[in-house]
Amino acid sequence: MSGVLESSKGRMGITIIQKSDLAVRKTNAKVALVLAGGAVTGGAFKVGGLKALDDLLVNRKTTDFDVYVGLSAGAFLAAPLAAGISPGEMIRSLEGASEKFSMFRATDFYNPNLREFVGKPLRYFVDLAMFVPGSILDFVAATPKVAEQLRDPLSDYVRAPTFAKLTRLFAPIARAMLATREFPFPLDYLPSGVFDNAPLEAYLRKNIDRNELSNDFKVLYRVRRKELFIVAMNLDTAERVVFGHNENSSATISEAVQASTALPGFYKPARIRGIDYVDGGVRRTANIDVAIEHGAQLVLCYNPFRPIYNRVIPRPAREGGYTFDGAPLASRGLLAVLNQVFRTLLHSRLQYGLREFQEDPSFRGDVIVIEPQESDLSFFRMNPLAFWERRLAAEHGYLSVTQSIERQFERVRQILESYGIQLTRRETRERLEQIKAPKVQQARSSFLFDDVPRKNVTVA
Repeated sequence: MSGVLESSKGRMGITIIQKSDLAVRKTNAKVALVLAGGAVTGGAFKVGGLKALDDLLVNRKTTDFDVYVGLSAGAFLAAPLAAGISPGEMIRSLEGASEKFSMFRATDFYNPNLREFVGKPLRYFVDLAMFVPGSILDFVAATPKVAEQLRDPLSDYVRAPTFAKLTRLFAPIARAMLATREFPFPLDYLPSGVFDNAPLEAYLRKNIDRNELSNDFKVLYRVRRKELFIVAMNLDTAERVVFGHNENSSATISEAVQASTALPGFYKPARIRGIDYVDGGVRRTANIDVAIEHGAQLVLCYNPFRPIYNRVIPRPAREGGYTFDGAPLASRGLLAVLNQVFRTLLHSRLQYGLREFQEDPSFRGDVIVIEPQESDLSFFRMNPLAFWERRLAAEHGYLSVTQSIERQFERVRQILESYGIQLTRRETRERLEQIKAPKVQQARSSFLFDDVPRKNVTVA
């Protein structure tokens, strides 16, 4: 069977492209993990979901895949996973309880772009103050040439003065004064981003060094045999850039993550080796094609952002207008509207890419896309940039992935087992009961910190 399978029009959170023969056991097949963006709460939601995936997997964990593709917040998670850092360890680092990674702090995420906020206004006033004197100097330097250009217009104006001839007379003067410099336009001096994500690069680099891991794509591949690809966009050419051991290796892993996480507007572009990069999600939502182009036959993709299905039924009111069963998103204000539009753009691009693989006769592998359920209003309401909601987002991500896979468990299990990967629900069912227990959140989600070890089980 092949095609895209979406339970209840995709509301269950799992999309499957199954094009391989499940009766055939794939030996030595490459398995890829593709992590899309998500900002802070999306990233925390995703690491909680990765913890759930780790608990579901028996004989292969999320640190045991062959290919990793990350962009934006996904890049920040893909790099440690490829180096062998578990989702549980990353969650512990959010709380300062990790022995391997230092605590990820708000200052690592919210670092004001002070250099541009101070420097650009100063530069504007300097350029503005120098514009008139500079233009006069340019004019003086060009005087011999201007005098030659003024001869005929001046003669015409003296013989018969008109406004049109006066305009022609001053045109060479204006051109000379503006020939080498433009008038300083205030909007050109706005900062290129509110924050600077250089601390993200420094955080990752320092923790890579701390654990004696490699910050080089080629060395990582040579030592761990893991293929890591980080996707960003070159701001000046609008081209996708894929960093990796056999792709663009001009940046270190931490620098590539900085490039991929430079969310436009929020962060200033990341300048690396003289090139400005922005968030990899600007070009594509997940970049599943990168994994497939590098030989992956099974791709697990985790995308935390999708539009909400907000069921609203309008009913005419007696006094005119309408009443509603449900609350329209527009009633929640501009941020809710932008949130829905942003998620819709990302999700529609992802679905378009999946249809390409569905229809491509040369692709004979399988893709499993994990997303929040379409009715997940709780996650929709979380501010993507709210650092203080990271613990709640991680817990919610765990719950979301567990419930989504539960609804399609047999289908997912069949696909994974054809690649020799075993799935179990025992661990996650225990965790779900713990989440539902009436305890304080800290105790309720303490299981997020525990790693479930891999078991060497052979799937028949």
